[in-house]
Amino acid sequence: MARNSHEKRAERQWLLILLPSLVLLLAFVIYPAVYSIYLSFTNEALTGAAALRPRFVGFRNYVRLFNDAKFWNSLFVTFVFVIGSAVIGQFLLGLISAIALRRPIRFRRVFSSIILLPNAAPEVVAGFMWISMLAGGDNATLTRIVSFFGVTPADWLQVFPLSMIIIVNIWRGIATAMILLTAGLSTIPAEIYEAARMDGATPSQMFRRITLPLMMPTILLYMLISAVSTIAVFGLVYALTRGGPGGATEVVSIYIYNQSFTAFQLGYGAAVAVVALVISLILGIAYVRAMKVEV
Repeated sequence: MARNSHEKRAERQWLLILLPSLVLLLAFVIYPAVYSIYLSFTNEALTGAAALRPRFVGFRNYVRLFNDAKFWNSLFVTFVFVIGSAVIGQFLLGLISAIALRRPIRFRRVFSSIILLPNAAPEVVAGFMWISMLAGGDNATLTRIVSFFGVTPADWLQVFPLSMIIIVNIWRGIATAMILLTAGLSTIPAEIYEAARMDGATPSQMFRRITLPLMMPTILLYMLISAVSTIAVFGLVYALTRGGPGGATEVVSIYIYNQSFTAFQLGYGAAVAVVALVISLILGIAYVRAMKVEV
């Protein structure tokens, strides 16, 4: 009996410790998600009659959404943005950085500081920093660099808008990839590599047959985190292009903002947000199943 009372008291203490986190989770995650689902079934708006007397419209917003070419364009742009910046760019450069930092290279601290530095700047600040580099005109930093090598300068955010935001997002996300992948590399015992060297394995063989298979859980975890966080990127893209030109960089987050606060259609914007949430949940379930983890 004494043991049971001690266990119950310990459980109550843990609940009290977790209570602030649970309250914050309820207030800033669960409640907004549930309220967005409710809004998606209404014609709630910021102006007009719908702002005064919103009505329940059922699945009308979802029917409109799936027949909206701009919505499908935002999904396609988001897909290219996620694949180009998170899945390929950040992962490859983060993996190379993680492997390099495990070797006895010179100026190791300087190298790691350069990679971590982009995370010190907020999204919007980073966006305005890159505008000064990518904007058209003779004073733009990138224009001066390419002109030195004889390349014809351009207004990079107008000519290559999607490629530019992918590059900027890669620049900001390498540090996260490097930290997670470095943690994954540190879990591989050094004895395995030593045994492989004694058996005559080359570095490329050790990478393909030892490093990648043993790091797969870490890689899948990184892919989940990076994909979901990249889908939610807003401030960086808004500061750089605001979704333009002509919707070329209108990712889902920008599309939700435009429909909710530019077109003033909160109900329709909430429907798009719910679809984006469902896509993120599907990605999460797919990654968890790939990791063979029971939830």
